[in-house]
Parts: sequence; C-alpha cells; structure tokens
Amino acid sequence: MQVTLSCLKADVGSIGGHTRPSSEMVATVQNAVREAVSRKTILDGLTMFTGDDINCVLAHLQGPLSQVVHLELVHHAFLGATRNAQERGLYAAGQDLLVDAPSGNLRGAGPAVAELTFEHVPTATDTCRPAESFVVFAADKCGPGAYNLPLYLAFADPMYSSGLILSDRQSQGYTFQIIDMDQADHDSLITLQAPEDLYAIAALLRDNERFAIDAIYSRAFPNQQAVAVSAQRLHNIAGRYTGKDDPVAIVRIQGIFPALEEVVMPWVIGHYVAGGARGSHVMPLMPVSKNTAVTGPYCLPVVSAVSFSLAPDGTFSRSAEDVFGNPSWDEVRRRAQEKALGLRQQGFFGPAMLPYGELEYGGIKKIMEQLLPRFQPRS
Repeated sequence: MQVTLSCLKADVGSIGGHTRPSSEMVATVQNAVREAVSRKTILDGLTMFTGDDINCVLAHLQGPLSQVVHLELVHHAFLGATRNAQERGLYAAGQDLLVDAPSGNLRGAGPAVAELTFEHVPTATDTCRPAESFVVFAADKCGPGAYNLPLYLAFADPMYSSGLILSDRQSQGYTFQIIDMDQADHDSLITLQAPEDLYAIAALLRDNERFAIDAIYSRAFPNQQAVAVSAQRLHNIAGRYTGKDDPVAIVRIQGIFPALEEVVMPWVIGHYVAGGARGSHVMPLMPVSKNTAVTGPYCLPVVSAVSFSLAPDGTFSRSAEDVFGNPSWDEVRRRAQEKALGLRQQGFFGPAMLPYGELEYGGIKKIMEQLLPRFQPRS
C-alpha cells in the first residue's frame, strides 16, 4: 500500500512569549488527531511540540498534499488551538496561519510541511525495505537551511556516516534535490548526485539562507525517497516578518539509508544557524527532548528528534523514541550553550547578528536609510 508520512507544524500561540504552547492547545490538536484515527481518516498520528510549535506526525493513505489531511484535519485543529490561545491571552495566537482559507493544502500557507510517500509492504525477504523506520526532526527559532549540514554529513560524508563505505547499496550514493528559497512565486529546484557532484552540493548548501535540501533519494533504488524537508521561507510567503521558519524534516533510516546513529551523529556539532532572538542572530542549534520549551538565554535555537517504526498495517508500532532525550546528549547541550554564551558576548557586532539583507526586523534598516544620505565626500 502507498503510505504517506506527513509532518505539519505551526506556531499558533504560546505562554509568556515564544516559549511553548499551552497544554490545552496541544490537547485540542491531539484530540483531533485521535478522532481522525478512530474515523480511519488516517492510519496513525502523534502530536507533540518543540519550542512554541505544535507538531503533527501522521501516517495515512490520502497521498501528499491531501485536502482531507491538511485542511479538514490539521488546519481545523490548528484553528481550534488558536481560539484557545486567544481565549487565554497567549502570545502570537495564530501566528503561522498566514492564509485564512488555504486552497487545497497547507503548503505555502504558513505551517511547516514535510511529506513523503512510499510503497509499504514489509517482508523479511524484501531486499529494499524489510522493515520501515524513520525519524522526524522538528526545529524552532531557525530556518530550513539548519538541516543542510547535518543531512549533508549523514548522506554524503563517510567520516560521519560509515555506511557510505560499508554498505554496497549506500556506496552508490544519493540524489540531492536542492531548492532556491529566494524564488517566492514558484519552486526552483536543482538535482545533483553524490558523490560526483559533492563540491557543487557543498557550494550551494553552505548558503543556509538561500539554498536548502528539499529532498534526498537513494540511487540504488531511485524510487525510494529518503528525506523530505519543509524548505520554505515564511517571509517570502507573507511578504513581511512573521517569525522564523521553524522547519521540520522526515528522514527514513536503516537498510538502504543511513542508520539512526549515523543520521543523528552530525547534530553533536551544535552548528551555528540564523535565528535565535527576533530571528536576527547567529546561534548554535541545540538538540533537545521533545516537548521542550524555549526559555534559554536569547532564544537558543532547538531541534528535537523522534524515531518511529511502522507496523505492516501502516500504524506506528506502539510508541516512538525520543532520540535527543537520552542523557548522552547532555554534554552536547552543555557545549552548545557554551558556544552560545561566547558568541552572545559579541552582542550585535560582526557575525553575531545577521547581515542587513537577512534581518527579520525593519527598524535598523530605517535607521540606515536616514544615515546614509548624510555621508559626504572627504574634502
């Protein structure tokens, strides 16, 4: 059967600033997902939050960009959570719902959307996918380019992903589909092959603000998609600052794809990304447990990772594993916090704050517009 995995995430209100949604808001969405499972609209679903974003992970047979899943289920649930936030006076109620009446689906309407579809008939003799495992990443206070480095290392660098040289199927490489996020009116994509195009891939992905990984496919089994990322910029959709993009990613793992440990290994770096306070600073990305609020110094960007197994009937196998909740990540978090404190001591100077073209607030631009005409040639 053709199973679609959908991950849809949105900030529709939070407690005392951009911290976390209320328990009532999460319960509103959670109940809607449970009802959809009982009505057999979807096969299974899990609701959680990362920072101030509520995240729905769904398995279903409706296909990608399904109006039933996107609008009748998730958008309706997010509207219910928004009403709850408004009633309780929570901050930024409905912030990511940029379109009042989305047409057909939620892609381009504000919420982060990542989806991929595959044939799911797991058998022990299946040489491609004898079992289906995947991990969902959800990030807050950063943009889609935050996934560029970890996914590049997991799918193209044997220093981090040893399966690239140990597995004959993985050593055939992967196809990277990269999107130019500066094109607001349409999706502009390029397809490159690893390892042959490795330098070209690196040249694009180093620019986190413009280029991002949209999808990755196996080259041993070209019809098997490994990765889907919500690679869209909210300010391109809304035409103004509405909060950082807070992206999600679905990564299928094991077998013909990198193992879970290879996919999460790059996150030990705590790499610097654009985001943090007011979406306008450079900060390290900290791996955190699911359902973690953002209350650290200067809104340290955070990312959660939850891994799943898919039963033969397409349901989640009893429970999901909170990957970054393991105590082994405590030292990674400490080092990320140390990096953040060091850079924040530099305040707004140099690389500590984003360049003018990427600042999410217009106040400093107005100051510059007033100052630049006052410059005079040296006499």
